[in-house]
Amino acid sequence: MVISLVGTNSFSLKKRLDELVDSFVKKHGDLALERFDGEEDETQAIADAISNLPFLAKRKMVVVRNGNINKDFADRIEQIISSTPEWCGLVLYEPQIDRRTNYFKVLKSQTEYKEFNELDVHGLAKWLVEQAKKDSGELSFADANYLVQRLGTNQTLLYNELQKLLTYNRKITRQTIDELTEATPQSRIFELLNAAFSDQKQKALRLYGEQRAQKVEPQEVLAMIVWQLRLIALAKYAGQKSPAQISKDSGASEYPLKSAKTLAERVTEEKLQQLVDYILELDLKAKTTSLDLDEALKTYIVTI
Repeated sequence: MVISLVGTNSFSLKKRLDELVDSFVKKHGDLALERFDGEEDETQAIADAISNLPFLAKRKMVVVRNGNINKDFADRIEQIISSTPEWCGLVLYEPQIDRRTNYFKVLKSQTEYKEFNELDVHGLAKWLVEQAKKDSGELSFADANYLVQRLGTNQTLLYNELQKLLTYNRKITRQTIDELTEATPQSRIFELLNAAFSDQKQKALRLYGEQRAQKVEPQEVLAMIVWQLRLIALAKYAGQKSPAQISKDSGASEYPLKSAKTLAERVTEEKLQQLVDYILELDLKAKTTSLDLDEALKTYIVTI
C-alpha cells in the first residue's frame, strides 16, 4: 500500500502521520519502521529500504518526507510505486509540493491520496468544537470563534490551549478563555486600532500599555500597526471583493483580512493615507534619530 499525505496544514498532516506510524509500530515494532528525507537521502537507499525484507516482522513501513525535492526520486516515482511489495507500507509525506509537476499527478492518481489544507476561521472554530466534544468537553461555536480571534490561526497553538482549558474545566466559557489564555500581540493591536477608530482613546491607550507591560517593545508595536494598516489598505482599495478573493490576489492570510475589512469600512481613504504616512514617518525617525518611540506611539494612537 502506498499512502500520500499532502498539504499545508502541518498540524493535521503530522497528526495523520503519527496515527499511521503509531498504529503500525504497535503491531510490528520499531525495527520494522524506516524514515527517509528526500532532501538528504539517496534514491537508491530509499528504493532498497522499500524492497528489502522486513527484519523480524511480517510487514514494514517506509516513510519518505519531501520526496519531491529529490529530482531522481521524483522522476522514478511511478517505478517505485509499482515495485513496492505488498508487505511494505510506503508513506509519502509532502508538506510542500508543486501541483504542476508529474510527481504530484502520480501521487494523486496512483496512491491512497490524502490532502490536508489550512482551515479558515470558520473551519477552525468548527474543529475546536468537535475536538472538545471528542475529548469529553463542551465548547460553543461562538466561544470557539472567539478563541480563534484571540489566539490566531495556528492550529497547534489552538490545540494546546484547548487541552489546557479542558483540563481546568470540561465546560469552556468565554470567561475561562480570558482567564487562562494570552491574546496574541497581533490580536491586541487589532483591538487597539478598533478602539481608536471607535473614538475610545482611553481603551486604546490601555491596550497599548498592556503590551508594554508584557515587554512588547515599541518597535514591535509599530511593526504590527504597519502590518495591520497594510491589511486595512488592501481591504479598502479592494472595493467589494471578499476577504477570500483579496487573500488570493495579494497572498495575505484571509483570517486577518476579515478583521481588516471591518476597520476599512470605518475610515476614509484620505484618513488611511494620513495614518500610513504618519506611522512610516515615525518608523524612519525611530531608526535615524533619538525619538522617544514609546511617547510618539501614544500620541499617534490618540490622533487616530
